[in-house]
Amino acid sequence: MQKQLLLVYILGYFSLQNNVFAQTDSLHNEPIFFDNTIENPNIFGKFGINAYGVVNYYTFNWETLPDKRNAFDPERFNFYFYYAFSDKIMLKSEIEFEHGGTGATMSFDPLEEFGEFEQEIEKGGEVVVEQLNLLFKLHKFLHVRVGKMRFYMGNASKMDEPAEYFTAYRSEVENTILPLGWYETGIEISGDLPLVKNQTYPFLSYKLYAVSGLDNSGFSSQNWIRRGYQTRFETINANNLAYAFRLDYVFGHDSELGFNIYAGNATGNRPKNDFTAPSWITYGDVHFALEKYPWRTRAFTMYGQIQNSEALSAANRNLSNNLNVKRTPVAKVAGGAYVEAGYDILNFTTVNEQAQLYLFGRAEWYDSMLQTEGTVSDNPRYERQIFTAGFNYLPLYNIALKAHYAWRALGSGEQENTFTMGLGFHF
Repeated sequence: MQKQLLLVYILGYFSLQNNVFAQTDSLHNEPIFFDNTIENPNIFGKFGINAYGVVNYYTFNWETLPDKRNAFDPERFNFYFYYAFSDKIMLKSEIEFEHGGTGATMSFDPLEEFGEFEQEIEKGGEVVVEQLNLLFKLHKFLHVRVGKMRFYMGNASKMDEPAEYFTAYRSEVENTILPLGWYETGIEISGDLPLVKNQTYPFLSYKLYAVSGLDNSGFSSQNWIRRGYQTRFETINANNLAYAFRLDYVFGHDSELGFNIYAGNATGNRPKNDFTAPSWITYGDVHFALEKYPWRTRAFTMYGQIQNSEALSAANRNLSNNLNVKRTPVAKVAGGAYVEAGYDILNFTTVNEQAQLYLFGRAEWYDSMLQTEGTVSDNPRYERQIFTAGFNYLPLYNIALKAHYAWRALGSGEQENTFTMGLGFHF
């Protein structure tokens, strides 16, 4: 592992020396490579690397869990590694170090009498290859990506670096009932369509997906479809694919208004053939982001349904304990929304023109059991309203020091308050 990290740092050094990426293209997340055509004799001019990291501290005052312990969390340390085969073909990979935990994998042995789940401890520290894909830049209006890739849903998928989001963690709506670090394997077709000749903005940005789907054995009352994201096994079941479309009207840097549509049958991706009814997930959201210094504003709303949720809930009650899933009832409908705004109060001063100090507030609501089916009961505890306020201090554009307080009220009448401090960086 030390040798691997040393290699990454060496490649990063050469990428910086050769100005591998100095700006971002219209697809928002890919570096633009300079002087790295396939004839370039300097191989290190084809490499690029960037990274970010987050460490947080939490203090809990929850009526639901009075003995909940305060916690430190080295949440993430992510490396992005790029290689330009040519000016039209680029490799992108992402390696994530999560929570300082112990990495484990699970496999399913169908040859055992009852079909056994086997868990193996493989390494110290969880290391995940989040992305591994090739991007083919056929035209500005037509890019094709193949492999394991980021799945762009909502606002959170475009806010990886700590300076890009206010709180120590992303909004609870996107962080609780949807997969947050959402990566799928398949194909993405994307592009940008200019709306005004010879001007960067505005333009339309689109993405079409046919990718690996969810596994509905992981759906639950508290987290709806989030735990259905396939991460428990060595391979990803692909009997049922998922399909999605995203369209954004981009009217400025990091400023857009758009929507997502997602559809996929998750039954065929279960580890066993123990539930055969179709269970289509249909999900949609509308998202908004505005960066107009010194203001930053975002809003998001989502609504989703699960087919045959009552039958699915009954099947999930009988799942093996070894599968490590919740086995709680699943709602037919889930929904949520948030709005947030922040203002840089150092805009009034000239003490340090690089530093920024954002004061922010966020209001959000979501219900992972907004509507149930048949005999499945609607537990009011899973309706949540949260107000969050705090500050972000950025001594440099790529370092963020954060603190916020969140007041969470449950539909059952209980209160969960959390104070959080964090630090983050990117380079």
